[in-house]
Amino acid sequence: MTSASNGDLAAQVGNNLPYLRRYARALTGAQDRGDKYAMATLEAILADPEVYQRDLPAKAALFQVFHTIWSTSGAALSEGETGLAARAQAHLAGLTNDTREALLLHTIEEFSFEELAAILSVSETEAKELVDIAYTEMSKSVSGRVMIIEDEAIIAIDLEAIVSEMGHQITGVARTEDAAIALADREKPDLILSDIHLADNSSGIDAVNRILAKHGADCPVIFITAYPERLLTGEGPEPAFLISKPYSEDQVRSAVSQAMFFASTETLKA
Repeated sequence: MTSASNGDLAAQVGNNLPYLRRYARALTGAQDRGDKYAMATLEAILADPEVYQRDLPAKAALFQVFHTIWSTSGAALSEGETGLAARAQAHLAGLTNDTREALLLHTIEEFSFEELAAILSVSETEAKELVDIAYTEMSKSVSGRVMIIEDEAIIAIDLEAIVSEMGHQITGVARTEDAAIALADREKPDLILSDIHLADNSSGIDAVNRILAKHGADCPVIFITAYPERLLTGEGPEPAFLISKPYSEDQVRSAVSQAMFFASTETLKA
């Protein structure tokens, strides 16, 4: 392989690495564990560039290498987990193979069914079936109280409708950091769906961190932002569940199901 093609490969991988790390975190439920699998993916490509399928779109090719590693090691249930991780593992044991992966890849990472089939090494028909099965299985797994922190009224109403239709109870909608703290004090949520920048220029990140510090860190969090790349820097704690604006209903449904099902409570520093 020439130096020029090596440079092209490095650029393709580098451009898509933040999204691979996001996927790995959501899949494993932890930033450190997710990053280990992302690093293993990079090491595999460095050791043998031929594993990176250049006939696929760049992002799909990177994720395909990751999934080859994940399916032979990471997908196996871990032993010796306790607390929240143990509950997540118990849920995982009841799921059809590859369903969570398919759901995340299709909804959050926005791969087409054709790309999804290539990543998972299945047919397009099987890829669609996996996504459908994931929705069915995960919708039955966990339901609870959801708190929304969002200062744009139309978005808040939309999120409330989507989450309510999934069978969850909405504890309320807060437009500012102080309002979010007060809302959490009135009723502790099982999940927080939060914007980053709020009405009075306060921070959704600060609000979430204060709530978790006060009420316990077992509450999963989904952040919504128009600038996800600002949070996917690798320079500190990052959220496992991150939705980009403008979002789709499927993305919200997927993230809520995943977060309720297999929660990561790692938060951000403002």
